[in-house]
Amino acid sequence: MNDYISNRTIHTHDVGTYVTHGGAHPVQIVSALGRSILDSRGFPTVQVDLELADGTLVSGAAPAGASTGAHEAVELRDGGAAFSGMGVRRAAQMVTTEIGDLLTSRPWAGISEIDRALADLDGTPNWSRLGANAVVATSIAASRALAREAGLPLHRWIALLSGANETLPVPHFNVLNGGAHAANDLDFQEFMIAPVGATSEEEAVQTGAEVYHALKTLVQTRYGTAGLGDEGGFAPAISNPEEALDLIVQAITDTGHQAALDDVAIALDPAANGFGDGDGRYRVAGQDLDRGSLADRYGALLDAYPIRSIEDAFHEDDHDGWALMASRFGGRVQLVGDDLYVTDPRRIAEGAEQGWSDAVLIKPNQIGSVSQTLDAIATARSHDMACMVSHRSGETTDTFIADLVVGTGVGQIKSGAPARGERVCKYNRLTDIEADQPGLPYGLSTKDDA
Repeated sequence: MNDYISNRTIHTHDVGTYVTHGGAHPVQIVSALGRSILDSRGFPTVQVDLELADGTLVSGAAPAGASTGAHEAVELRDGGAAFSGMGVRRAAQMVTTEIGDLLTSRPWAGISEIDRALADLDGTPNWSRLGANAVVATSIAASRALAREAGLPLHRWIALLSGANETLPVPHFNVLNGGAHAANDLDFQEFMIAPVGATSEEEAVQTGAEVYHALKTLVQTRYGTAGLGDEGGFAPAISNPEEALDLIVQAITDTGHQAALDDVAIALDPAANGFGDGDGRYRVAGQDLDRGSLADRYGALLDAYPIRSIEDAFHEDDHDGWALMASRFGGRVQLVGDDLYVTDPRRIAEGAEQGWSDAVLIKPNQIGSVSQTLDAIATARSHDMACMVSHRSGETTDTFIADLVVGTGVGQIKSGAPARGERVCKYNRLTDIEADQPGLPYGLSTKDDA
């Protein structure tokens, strides 16, 4: 048995018996099909289609990252010449054959049961045999099947499974791109806006879209083009993060809002793996910086702009940098670990004990299964850490993360710009949930929300 899965999920999902044994029937899957589809960057990814005993079809699709942590679960790619080695036919075939044989072999009572069985079948600590892309798509599709059998919307099923209070999240719109997501010289990867002052999801999405269009006008006027990065944000030919932030502040102001921590705040994902060497040395906008100088640079930005959150401020291996950032700015700004933690409960627990950050980015495909994702959130919450659910740069029109963020009640999501179908489908799903469940609260979660 893969001890990593079994030990990390059983205790978290005991509440799932409410769904799987409290009046609902186990799910019987009669066929499983893995398919290769294109993601938003034009590379293949895996889609899983499951047919249930009553003829219902449910699906799940795996996203993929461009900026990835070294400790992420391992995708199964084909190699060779096709798609520059990025094909997923082997992973899709794993779904149709081995995974399909497993899923159709008996009824299933819960998602932890399915994910544990997949772990046993895989036999590695990081999904490298079956492929994390095959597994996460399967786990998402199976979650939809179980929610349907329980007669519940997916977000409500997740809430019962996680024991959380459902909450509509503050969206963090990535409106200006750099780093690995854009063909410009901007070292910082993501510049986001967060409508924390909105009173509803619908208002937040409207605010994000209006600021996005105001920013488009500024970028077109100043740079003569409004080309986009991988996640739908603008990617003008700039290299200085202050220039990017000035544009965003002006766009917020042009819509009649205030660039402020209580109205439209700013969030950053520098993604320091892209401009650091892991040994405390960095290069930003042509300047060589040690970790102390980089922390000074962040401090100057915090003094000048209404920044509420900074993600991956230091390289994933620069633990001294993370500790320095936390000692200087902890409590003043949310410090989010992405590549540092890769949605791994054990790494999250270590980071909490070491005091590296006070928040965790949650990406299901980083860890491989829905059960592990829920365990990561539970681990973060047990250490009083906040969570933000996230998309990847290579996305599909699967909206699972929208239901995940509502069902777990973590109160924060980032899914790129309010543009491009693979991004806006998540935001549209959030407003659909709000319309269907008008009593759900909107906003950042607190420690009492779980």
